[in-house]
Amino acid sequence: MTLKNLLGISLDAVQADKGLVAKLLAAAQRNIADAQLAGLSAENRFDAAYKAIMQVAMVALNANGYRTLTSKPGHHQTAIQTLQLSVGLPQTKVIVLDALRKQRNLSDYSGDLIPDAAAAECLASAQELFSHVRGWLQANRPDLL
Repeated sequence: MTLKNLLGISLDAVQADKGLVAKLLAAAQRNIADAQLAGLSAENRFDAAYKAIMQVAMVALNANGYRTLTSKPGHHQTAIQTLQLSVGLPQTKVIVLDALRKQRNLSDYSGDLIPDAAAAECLASAQELFSHVRGWLQANRPDLL
């Protein structure tokens, strides 16, 4: 499976955009900072960290010349599950991120509470993904930084 195989199904081809990459990375940094605010509820800390994960996943796709088709369901799932193809994220990490996506869905659509441990895991995963993608960009697409 390649990213190209997903064209028209769940991905669209785009031109990699240095400005978009910069904006998304800055937004992800702000969300990671917000996820560390002790005064926020676990749900809001989780949401901020999860948002950072999605922003960084969008950077990974854009750097490879793709974006998710947001007009079709499952664009969060696609963004996360393509991280192994887009930036070489180990499958074990993709599994964790996908579990966080499922937790987010339960919270958003069923009102399930987010435990403090899940918020902490989401934050740690967002920080790790940010670092991984930034390193990948430096090694593979320094023109986008």
